[in-house]
This record gives sequence, structure tokens and C-alpha cells, in this order.
Amino acid sequence: MDMRISALSSQALTGIGQSALKRPGAAGGVEAGFGANFKAALKEVSASQEAASNLQTQVQLGNPKVSLEETMLAMQKSQVGFQATLHVRNRMVQAYSDIMNMSV
Repeated sequence: MDMRISALSSQALTGIGQSALKRPGAAGGVEAGFGANFKAALKEVSASQEAASNLQTQVQLGNPKVSLEETMLAMQKSQVGFQATLHVRNRMVQAYSDIMNMSV
């Protein structure tokens, strides 16, 4: 089960980060690298959650143009993206803690 979640998380991160990696004209440095990609991934996850929420509202209102299957799929995609982002954040916090606890 944990291996399946890990595989889904890595697939979600790959899918989320691809549009961020295709930015033309990125300047060097941390902001143009990991930081900018992580910000773009967070924005994509937020947009995915917002779209799923809007679909859910439309289903609850009885809109015949929005299917329940489409809504459930959007909700699952946003949940996987959120889980993947949460795992990355937890790993970043752990790495920061490890670095701060190193003796020089």
C-alpha cells in the first residue's frame, strides 16, 4: 500500500512540475530553480483543488452538464497532488532540521 502511494506521489509530482520546468528564460539561482518550480507546483495543486471544489458544487446543485464520475476523478487528482506536495514539504522540513542540527 505504501509503495503504491509513493508511486502515485512521484507520478503526481512529475505531472505537476512539468509545466513549471518548461518556463523559458529562467535566470540562474535558487529562485529560478527549485523555489520557482515548487511555487508553480503549489499553484497547480491549488487550481486543481479549486476546480474539484467547483465541480463538486455543480454536482450538488444538480447541474446535468457535470457528471459525478468527472467530479470524483477531479477530487482524486487534487488529493494525490496535495499528498505529493505535502510529502515534499515534509522532506524539505526534515532536510532543513538535519542541516541545522549538524555540528560544524
